[in-house]
Amino acid sequence: MELTILGCYSATPKPKTHPTSQVLSIKNHLFLIDCGEGTQVQLRRCKVNFSRIKHIFISHLHGDHYFGLIGLISTFMLLGREAELNIYGPKGMKEVIMLQLKLGKAWFNYPLNFHELVCKESEVIFEDDKVTVITVPLKHRVYTNGFVFKEKLGERKINIEAVKDNNIDMSYLQKIKQGKDIENNDGKLILNKQITFDPEKPKSYAFCSDTQYYPACIPTIKNVTALYHESSFLDEHEYLCAKTRHSTARQAALIAKEATVDRLILGHYSTRYSSIDKFKTEAKQVFHNVELAEDGKKFII
Repeated sequence: MELTILGCYSATPKPKTHPTSQVLSIKNHLFLIDCGEGTQVQLRRCKVNFSRIKHIFISHLHGDHYFGLIGLISTFMLLGREAELNIYGPKGMKEVIMLQLKLGKAWFNYPLNFHELVCKESEVIFEDDKVTVITVPLKHRVYTNGFVFKEKLGERKINIEAVKDNNIDMSYLQKIKQGKDIENNDGKLILNKQITFDPEKPKSYAFCSDTQYYPACIPTIKNVTALYHESSFLDEHEYLCAKTRHSTARQAALIAKEATVDRLILGHYSTRYSSIDKFKTEAKQVFHNVELAEDGKKFII
């Protein structure tokens, strides 16, 4: 699992800071999470093959989280895209995108599917045989969701030497991976655990977009491998959280601690700060494993 930060700052873009957008590579999927202004430029700058993106997850309808979406949709049209594109986000998202296309007399030439979200409880919004995506209801000024991306338990790993020692025909390798017990060439039943190793523990990634300090989200993100949590402010500006419904770095760390996550990645910094180093300093007073998102930075999860 690899996370690429395209943008991790709040509100208005600046020459060296970009609004929220990131790409998660997981089990042969390339998921785009939020799509702030300039996202497609950042995709090119980070050398992401964005033609592979088939699913886009939008947390809420504040501009710094989706103003890049119409541009990306239009670019896909210009490039002759044929693969379908699925967009998951709040109700109203389809209306605003379709209105822009209509007024510009531009019509997409590929399947464009909108999955509008209204539920205030966590729900599964995508699932295949390898990955599940669920929503994380958050507390912001408008309807907002975060997302948890979970790998499913993979196939068992074959102990090839054990297979040979037990005189098992190689044509059974796929069934062995699937956990099946196998009858060997001598007619003896060989238990799967005798000829395989356990698969790797599934990894998970939680994206908590704009939100005030909201402990109610903890059960949904419990024990994830990595948590990205907004941290708009430092302690000195905590008084702004009530008005804007954002969080401080320390509050993000409290969520990470209570959710017993493995690592915390901070982002969505207010551009009022000349340096982001203090965000890590304040969060580490509460939670041990803290990292800072930066535009263009990659994380191996």
